[in-house]
Amino acid sequence: MEVILIITNFPDKASALMLAQKLMESRLAACVNILAESTSVYRWQGKTETIDEIPIFIKTLAEQYAAVEKIIKAMHPYELPEVIAVPVKTGLPAYMQWIADEVANHS
Repeated sequence: MEVILIITNFPDKASALMLAQKLMESRLAACVNILAESTSVYRWQGKTETIDEIPIFIKTLAEQYAAVEKIIKAMHPYELPEVIAVPVKTGLPAYMQWIADEVANHS
């Protein structure tokens, strides 16, 4: 079982919390970190944009990526939300097993 970290951003804390609650209720993630507001600077449709966003880290298994992506897209107000999955190559073995147990046993 491959552990992954999915990174996304939401425009406000309330919507970030709603996403986290949905993922936890669905047992698609072992843990969701909602970070402090940050400023994102990016190019969109030929213009440089600067906005405040709430970064979100989702710890799950690679086999759950499609389901997590679907929920993010359904709940996200952006036309093109950031959804990036990063493979976790190594980690504290007991923590990695906890993620696997929390997601795999309930999917």
